[in-house]
Amino acid sequence: MPRVEVRTELPALGEDDVLAVPVGSGATLPAWLTAAGAPVDAGLLAGALADTGNTGRPGNVTDLPVPGRRPRSVVAVGIGDATLPDLRGYVATAVRRAQTLAEHGARRLVLPLDEPAAPAGAEEVRVAVEAALLAGYRFRETSAPHPPRLQTVTVVVADGTDPAVTTAARAGEVTGSAVAWARDLVNTPSNTKDPAWLADRAVERLGGLPHVTVTVLGPEELRAGGFGGVLAVGGGSASPPRVVVASSRPPGARAGHVVLVGKGITFDTGGISIKPNAGMREMKTDMAGGAAVLAAVDAAARLELPVTVTAVVPAAENAVSGSSYRPADVVRHVGGRTTEVLNTDAEGRMVLADGLAWGRLELGATVLVDVATLTGAMKVALGTRTAGLYATSDGLADALRTAAGHAGEPVWRMPLAEEHADLLDSAVADANNAPGNPGGTTAALFLRPFAGDLPWAHLDVAGPARAGSDEAEVVKGGTGFGARILLRWLEAGAPVDASSVVD
Repeated sequence: MPRVEVRTELPALGEDDVLAVPVGSGATLPAWLTAAGAPVDAGLLAGALADTGNTGRPGNVTDLPVPGRRPRSVVAVGIGDATLPDLRGYVATAVRRAQTLAEHGARRLVLPLDEPAAPAGAEEVRVAVEAALLAGYRFRETSAPHPPRLQTVTVVVADGTDPAVTTAARAGEVTGSAVAWARDLVNTPSNTKDPAWLADRAVERLGGLPHVTVTVLGPEELRAGGFGGVLAVGGGSASPPRVVVASSRPPGARAGHVVLVGKGITFDTGGISIKPNAGMREMKTDMAGGAAVLAAVDAAARLELPVTVTAVVPAAENAVSGSSYRPADVVRHVGGRTTEVLNTDAEGRMVLADGLAWGRLELGATVLVDVATLTGAMKVALGTRTAGLYATSDGLADALRTAAGHAGEPVWRMPLAEEHADLLDSAVADANNAPGNPGGTTAALFLRPFAGDLPWAHLDVAGPARAGSDEAEVVKGGTGFGARILLRWLEAGAPVDASSVVD
């Protein structure tokens, strides 16, 4: 990722710089282009916009060569009405276009935010810093040298020395770094990424932070703790399962304990109910929920948020062998509740069940939120950019939806419809793990009892956790979706006990 800095005025441009110009609706140009000593002729640029049909609509891009400079380009990018989504698109488009010029010598992108919209404030600066870092993210494991990369993005905003702006820029840097780490975890191939590797990465990044503790439960601890779901799912793999518990407990934290549970399936073959090859290719990303909750705790700790928050990541590889769990097995979870296995490919809910019950019974959670790439049904219902949100509390659901809006990660609330609850019935256990359609809802209904009476929300991120192409600051591959939602929710004062969640 590039380094991001914030300045209050345009720097002198060198031969290694690319200048972005925000173009508002109707091809409106910023006033600073008409000032004496402007870095580009406004009339020349207006003509180029007309020639290329750039009306300032988000996504419009016009390159203007500048004689005598090596990258020789001003990049005029549509910012539309300068809403926050428009701003994310402007920044990401400019970063990607400047990155294509890095192979020709470009090293810095100068990115003004003020005008033609209203002057940028703290929120706009935070969004811009996040988008610049995340649009510049790449994950590569190749034998060839990596191509040259953009080194710096200089964000220019008139109020750049305002303490609120500098604080926002810092929050953007921390958030971008945490989400990039989540993307690294998700994108790492599963011949490297097994449950022990994932646990080691959590200890490595989080273990040295002030007021953060990381505990890793191995097979013996899992047996002692009754983690039947995790042990069943991980039993077919040569790589034993782990449960990672990462807690941030800063001095002076407000009352209550937020527990975030993230699905950590480091590869999913489907088990004995094996997936077809096409359905298995992306399954290195099946631990994206675990990556998101770890990243949220990482960022919360670095920002010193006054909240006690714990990430619980049940990590297992769902493999096929003589020791794999089977259809018709009955599994006993943390707390004693039992599940009849009808489909070993419905493994995510098996490990989440243990994580939720552990958070409630052993960690003293006052609010539970889980994040998981759980059901293909959610991709059918909402597509690949929007997560499904289930919640037992209107107050909790509304708070998460508000956080999602600020984070730029869309969610849609789905119903916990009671008329489908009888589909979970089992003659031999408390429930079965594959109750059928509507698959997203029945999966949520399966999980709900493990949260007990606590306020609980479930984010099914099966669609947006992975991307097939670049869009705004989303980069092809693992996206880190969910980390920013959780962080914004924690920053806003996440409700921490049942009495603070008003229905």
